[in-house]
Amino acid sequence: MTTQTKKGSFTGSIGFVLAAAGSAVGLGNLWRFPTLASKYGGGLFLIVYLLLVLTFGFSLLITDITIGRKTGKSSLDAFKHVNSKWGFLGKLTVIVPCIIITYYVVIGGWILKYIVSSFFEFTAAADPTGGYFNSFITSKVSPIFWMLVFLAITAFVVYCGVEKGIERFSKFVMPALFVLILGIAVFVLFTKNKETGVTGLKGFVHYIKPDFNDLKTDGKFDISLLMQLILDAMSQLFFSLSVAMGIMITYGSYVKKDVDLSKSVKQIEIFDTLVAFLAGMMVVPAVYTFGLEDGIAKGGPGVIFVVLPQVFEKMGFAGRIIAPLFFIMVAFAALTSSVSIMEAIVGSGTDTFKNTGRKKVSLIVAVVSAIAAVIVCLGYNVLSFGVTLPTGATNQNLLDVLDYTSNNLLMPVVSLLTCIVIGWVVKPKWIIEEIETENHKFTRKTIYTVMIKYVAPVIMVLLILQSLGAFRLIFK
Repeated sequence: MTTQTKKGSFTGSIGFVLAAAGSAVGLGNLWRFPTLASKYGGGLFLIVYLLLVLTFGFSLLITDITIGRKTGKSSLDAFKHVNSKWGFLGKLTVIVPCIIITYYVVIGGWILKYIVSSFFEFTAAADPTGGYFNSFITSKVSPIFWMLVFLAITAFVVYCGVEKGIERFSKFVMPALFVLILGIAVFVLFTKNKETGVTGLKGFVHYIKPDFNDLKTDGKFDISLLMQLILDAMSQLFFSLSVAMGIMITYGSYVKKDVDLSKSVKQIEIFDTLVAFLAGMMVVPAVYTFGLEDGIAKGGPGVIFVVLPQVFEKMGFAGRIIAPLFFIMVAFAALTSSVSIMEAIVGSGTDTFKNTGRKKVSLIVAVVSAIAAVIVCLGYNVLSFGVTLPTGATNQNLLDVLDYTSNNLLMPVVSLLTCIVIGWVVKPKWIIEEIETENHKFTRKTIYTVMIKYVAPVIMVLLILQSLGAFRLIFK
C-alpha cells in the first residue's frame, strides 16, 4: 500500500542526503567511535566497522528510509500502512526520540558552554581532574540556561519546516562541519609533544595500524575479546546511523519518488563513515601525542569535556585557536542530530493532529522537551541518585538511565521487530519494489534480503542480550 499525504518535502537528493547525514553524524561519532578505535587495535576496529557498514548498517538504514517514502508517513503511522497488525511498532518507535530529546539537548547545552569557555576560561576548562566540568554540570542554573539556548536553536530550525528549516540548515552546516573536522584532523597530524618528541603522525599510525595484541589474554588469542569487539562495533554503527528511532522513516516520508534511494543511502554511509574516521583521526592521535590514553579509555562525555581541553592546552597558542573551532564543530554535529530527533516527534505529532498545524506542534514539543530537560539537568544536583545498570556501569544518574533505556534497550527491540515485519511478514520484496521505482537499480538486493531476514535479527538479539548484561557474565 502506498499512501502520500500533503506535507513538506526535500527539494532533491542533495538536501535529503545532507539532512540524513546530519542526523547520522552526531556526538557518538565524536567521542564513542574514537574510544572504541583506541580500545580495539585501531585499524582492526576500522576494518570490522567498515564491513558492518556495507552490510548490516546499509540494510537497516535503507529499510527505515524506504518505509517512510513508500507509506508517506512518519514513524507513528508508517507501520500501520506496512501491516495493520503492526501499528503498535510505530508507537514504540516514537517513544525513542521522545526520550532522547530530553537529554540530548542537555548535552548540547554543555557544548555551547564550552564554546564560550574555550574563549574566556581556556586554562580552567583544561582541569585534568574534571573539576571544571563537574562544577558546571552540577550547578543549578548554568546548565539549564545553556540547554534552553540549544533547544531554542533546534526548535527554530524545526519550526521553519522541511525545506526552509531542516534542508536549508543542513546545506549550510554539513559542509561547514566537514571542513572544520578535516582541518582540525590535518592540524593534529602535525602537532608535536615538545617534551617527548611524539608527533601526531605517530599517533595516526597508532590509530590505523591493526593491533591484534588487543585481542589477546596472557599472550593467547581470546575469542571473547573478538566477540566483544564485533558487538561494540555493531552497537556503534547501530546508533550512529540513527536507525530504529523514527528519524529516517520521517525523513524518508519527505523524499520524492524520483530520488534514487540506493544511491542516496550509499552517500549517507560514506559521509557518516568518513566523519567518524576523521573524528578518530582527530582525537586518537591527539591524546596519543600528549600521553592521555587513559582518559580516552573511559569514553563518554569526558573525552570531549575533560580530555580534549587538556590536549588543547598542551598545544600552546595553537590550542587557543583550535579549541573554539573544535567545540563549534561539535555543536554543529549535535544540532543536526537534535533537529532530526525533534523532527521525528513533530512529524508524528503533525500526522496525528492534522488540524493543529506543524508550527503549533513544534512549539508544543519544544515546551514539553524543555520541561523534561530541566528535570534531567536537576538530575546532577537536587534530583541526584546513583544506580547500577545491567551493563555493569555503576553510579549512573538520570541522564545515563534515559540513555540506556533508549539506546541500549528500545532501539535494538524496535529494529528487531522491524526486521521481523519486513523480512517475514510483508517480505523484502515490499522494500525492493519501492527502491527500484523509476527504473532505479538496487545492486545489493541479495545482500539486503539475507541481512534483513537472517543476519540483522540475530545481531539485534545479541545486542539486546549484551544490553541486559548477559555477555558481561560470560566474558568476565
